[in-house]
Amino acid sequence: MTCLTAPRRLLQTSLALLLGCTAFAGHAQPADSAAVAAWPSKPVRIVVAFPPAGAADILARSAAEVLQRETGQPFVVDNRPGAGGNIGTDNAAKSAADGYTLLIGIDTTFTVNPFIYKSMPFKSGDLRPVMVMASQGMAFAVNPKTGLKTLEQFIDRGKKEGLTLSSAGYGTPGHLAATILTHATGAKITHVPYKGNAPASTAILAGEVDGGVLSASALIGHIQAGKVNALAVTAPRRNPLLPNVPTVGELGHKNLEQEILFALWVPAAVPEPLVRKIEASLIKTMQDKPLQERMRTNDLVVEGLVGDAAAKRLQKLSDHYKTVIQATGMKME
Repeated sequence: MTCLTAPRRLLQTSLALLLGCTAFAGHAQPADSAAVAAWPSKPVRIVVAFPPAGAADILARSAAEVLQRETGQPFVVDNRPGAGGNIGTDNAAKSAADGYTLLIGIDTTFTVNPFIYKSMPFKSGDLRPVMVMASQGMAFAVNPKTGLKTLEQFIDRGKKEGLTLSSAGYGTPGHLAATILTHATGAKITHVPYKGNAPASTAILAGEVDGGVLSASALIGHIQAGKVNALAVTAPRRNPLLPNVPTVGELGHKNLEQEILFALWVPAAVPEPLVRKIEASLIKTMQDKPLQERMRTNDLVVEGLVGDAAAKRLQKLSDHYKTVIQATGMKME
């Protein structure tokens, strides 16, 4: 994987976390060919840096079922949510580099958090990505009692009266989307963070907040049941599960386009031959037809990017979000 550099220390930190550059090269452990050949010879722990029942958790548990079937060893999901993914990521970063701890999380832990947190709990280069597994758009949705039917109505009311938007927590894609919306439109939006998409969507249903910007999968059932009004989706294309909901780009707000990337990382010191074996197992897993169907029904688009392709996709987001955060002044509140 090609290593990347940047002129500023903060960007160096984030990109090293993203791409696994020279920061970890000196810590790499020599490969034990017997251990690599035997992997996995015992249960593998998959740390999920977000709560149960969310998209990252669904993806991890779905992949774990396939990996367990293919290898004959248990793949156990360990949910460690909090701090925009920092808590679970830190746990994985400090685990043994033996291939028996994997991390599944979302890109913003690496592409947003380094720019908004005063300090990060894990060091530069402690983790390296193995695969960008999937992507997903988000949805803008509101409580029907607001009477809002379109994104423009939401923006207009936000300018006049102010509105509240829930997200899955600080540093999450929804937090970023709320910040961009405020900056781009002048609407007075109060960001209300929750500990995950599930409580954030419940807050919309209960009227605790006017609306939310959340993973579409957390809202689809509520939208289809008429319990919340969907105003727009943030992906560059319409969501096949919500075909009548326009994209933000269609509505003239292309700057609000946003996708979430779900990836798998390992501790940076995992030997290269073992990383390649884990990668090969993931490639095979992502080709499983039942897994692909389960992903489709949970609004997850298969990506399966490894090596330079994964690195470039993550770097592009990091560069973009750095610019956005500097322009908007987004920070921990």
